[in-house]
Order: sequence, then structure tokens, then C-alpha cells
Amino acid sequence: MARVRVLVTGMSGTGKSSVARELATRGHRTVDTDDDHWSHWVRHPDGERDWVWREDRMSELLDGHDGGALYVSGCKSNQGLFYPRFDHVVLLSAPAELMLARVVARADNPFGKRPEERAAILADLAAVEPLLRATSTLEIDTTAPLPEVVDRLEALSHA
Repeated sequence: MARVRVLVTGMSGTGKSSVARELATRGHRTVDTDDDHWSHWVRHPDGERDWVWREDRMSELLDGHDGGALYVSGCKSNQGLFYPRFDHVVLLSAPAELMLARVVARADNPFGKRPEERAAILADLAAVEPLLRATSTLEIDTTAPLPEVVDRLEALSHA
């Protein structure tokens, strides 16, 4: 079976975790990088804190993937270092109102419950999403039903 590596990225509330769960139920290998195993906090010279990928672990993951499809989900400031190692970089997008409604309603992630976190999501939508859009190989609007979104991602493993 061919080896395919897909990065699924996007702002909070676009559906990355839901997509990863559905891909896993369909038998695909998925890695959600939004935990302490894959990511960690760093402090930049300007004093800003940033939640970034652990580059050694991401390298091991990508080097060790030798067959089938691997779907990696996350949105980190250092992910661009790894773009050449992915076959596809897929941006999930959704309208701001839907993203905010999703983060407020989700039970598996506390981020987005506080007003200042929702403001940060909107700021990232304005500043970060255009950068992701410019570097992605495909954009999927997640206002579509989850099975349709996952079908489109799954098709990349056969392309």
C-alpha cells in the first residue's frame, strides 16, 4: 500500500478533531498533535509563549510512517517546517460564527469557553488563516456534513 501523509490544519472550531475521530473509525492512522506528547510551550525572545510541535517527535512520526495513510491534525506556528514531508496540506475552514458555536458547545476541549479565548480565535482567523490558505494544497469548507468532509480527505489516500 502506498504511503500518504496528510496534514489537516485550520483554526479552532473548524473540525480537526471531529475529522480525526471519523478517519480513525474508518481505519486510518490519525495523530492529533494538540497534546503534551506532540506539542509543548516555548517562549520566544519577545516574551510571547507559543504552543509548538516537538520537532524531534514529529520527525520520528513522519520518518516512521511506512505504509498506508497517515492523517496528522494540528495548527502550530512551526508546522511549515514539515510541509515538504507531507503529500497534502489540507486547510479546514468554516465561517467565524460556526467556529465559535462549535468551540462553545464542545465537551472534549476547554479552549474557547472564555471570551478572551474566543477573541483570540477571531484574531487568528484574520491573521493566521490567510497564511494557511496560501500554503495549503486543498481547502475544505466544513459547513458540509462530517461524512462528506472525511470522504474528501479519505480520497487523498487513493490519489
